[in-house]
Amino acid sequence: MSLIVYNTLTRRKEPFTTIEPGKVMMYCCGVTVYDDCHLGHARSYMGWDVVRRYLQWRGYQVRYVQNFTDIDDKILNRAKAEGSTMQEVSDRYIAAYFRDIRRLNILDADEYPRVTDHIPAIHQLIQALEHQGYAYAVDGDVYYNVWQFAQYGKLSGRQLEQMQAGAGGRVDPDDPERKKRDPFDFALWKAAKPGEPAWESPWGMGRPGWHIECSAMIRARLEETIDIHGGGGDLVFPHHENEIAQSEVLTGQPLARYWLHNGMVTVNGEKMSKSLGNFTTIRDLLEGNWSDYPQPVDPMAIRLFVLQAHYRKPLDFTKDAIVAAENGWQTLKDALTLDWQLLNLSPQMPIPSKLDAESISRFQTAMDDDFNTAAGLAVLFEVAKALKREFNLRCYQGAPELTDMQLQQRSQTLTHLAQILGLDVQSASIPEPEIEVTWVESLLKQRHQARQEKRYTESDRIRNELQAMGVTLIDQPDGQTRWHRS
Repeated sequence: MSLIVYNTLTRRKEPFTTIEPGKVMMYCCGVTVYDDCHLGHARSYMGWDVVRRYLQWRGYQVRYVQNFTDIDDKILNRAKAEGSTMQEVSDRYIAAYFRDIRRLNILDADEYPRVTDHIPAIHQLIQALEHQGYAYAVDGDVYYNVWQFAQYGKLSGRQLEQMQAGAGGRVDPDDPERKKRDPFDFALWKAAKPGEPAWESPWGMGRPGWHIECSAMIRARLEETIDIHGGGGDLVFPHHENEIAQSEVLTGQPLARYWLHNGMVTVNGEKMSKSLGNFTTIRDLLEGNWSDYPQPVDPMAIRLFVLQAHYRKPLDFTKDAIVAAENGWQTLKDALTLDWQLLNLSPQMPIPSKLDAESISRFQTAMDDDFNTAAGLAVLFEVAKALKREFNLRCYQGAPELTDMQLQQRSQTLTHLAQILGLDVQSASIPEPEIEVTWVESLLKQRHQARQEKRYTESDRIRNELQAMGVTLIDQPDGQTRWHRS
C-alpha cells in the first residue's frame, strides 16, 4: 500500500514520495504570540501532530519545524495596551502555548524558530530578491513586485489579471502613501515607526514583513525545498502564495513538494471571532469556561472530536458535538483500561508475536488515504467494542469467544492504534514532557557567547525564554551557568 495525500498546489491526491528516501522535512506556520490559543489552533496543530505521528509509524524519520511569529502589529498593540514590551508579551504567550497545547497530547516540534532570531537571514533573502529584480525599495520600505513572477497565483488558483479587474481602483489600506508600484505588491521590509521595535538593515531601521519570515526560516532551519508545508486554509492566500513567490524565484525549485491545509473552525455554525462573542480558547474548553458547555472537557475528548472529521473539512464546535465526543472517548477509554486480571487472566500470558493484522491493515488503508482519521477511528471503535463484548461474556456468561492470546493481541492492537492518533488515557494527568537537555545546552551556549560579546539584551532574552519553559539559570562567579527545572 502507498500513502496518498491531497496537494493543494495540484488540487488532487498524489502518491507521497520524499526528497530523501525515508526522511520527511515538514514545516507548519505557527502562532502569532499575542493571545491564548483558540479552538482553531487546537484543530490545526492536532492535525499536523497526527500527520507527523503517522509518518513516523510508517517508518519515516520526520524533522518537524513550527515557528513562532514574535513580531507583529497585534503583539505590539497588546504590549502598548499593557505597558509592557513586545518580548514580554511574546514570552508569556509562548509559555501559554506550550501549557495549553501539551494538555492535548500534541508532541513538541523538533524546533520552534522565532522570527526575531532570523533578522540577518531575512535581510539576505530580501537583498537577493532585490538583486534579481523582484523587489524594490521606497523610503525605507521594500516591496515584492508580483508581476515579475509569472506563476503568481498558482497555489490559490487566483490570477492577477482577474484580481486587478475586480479591484475597482481601490486604494490599498496598507499603503496609504501609495509607495507601491502596484496594489498587489506586498511588503518584505517595513520602515521603522516611532516607538516600535526596529532593526538595522540595508534600507534603514525597520522590521520584516509577515510573508518573508517563513521563507527565511524554512531556508535557515530546513532546506530550499521541503517535503510538506502545512497550515490553515486561510493561509493559502496571500501568505503561502507569497512564500512561493519569494522563495522559488531565487532557487528555481519548488518550496514544498506537498502543500497541506486544514479546514476552518466554526462555533455553532458561525465563524469564530471576538466580535461575535464566540471566541473560545483551548483553556476555556478544558477548564469549563466555555459558555455553551460550562464544565471541564477531557483533553482526549477534544482530540477525538477533532479527529472524527477529515483534516481538510470544516469543523463546527457545538455543545452536542462535544458531548458526543466525550461519550465516544469514554467508550475507547473503557476498552483501553479493562482490568483483565479480574477474570483471573495471568499477567504472564505470552506476548503475541504480532498485533491483529486485519485491524492494522484496515487502519493503514484508511490513513493512507490522505490521513483519513475518521475512517481510522472507526477501526479503533470496532476493536474497542469487541473487547468490551468479550469482557462482558467472560464476566457474566463464562463463555469466551476469543482465546486468551487473541484477547491480548486485540487489546494491544487497540493501545497501539490509539497511540498513533495520540489518544492517551493518562494524558490529562501526566506531567509535562521532559525538557530537552540538548535544547537547553544549545541556548546556554548562545547566551554565554552573547554575554562575552556584551549583547546583554540577547542574553536576557534567552534567560526569559528558558524561564518561560520552566528552566531556572544560576550564573556562577567563574562565568559558568548552572540550570535546573523550576
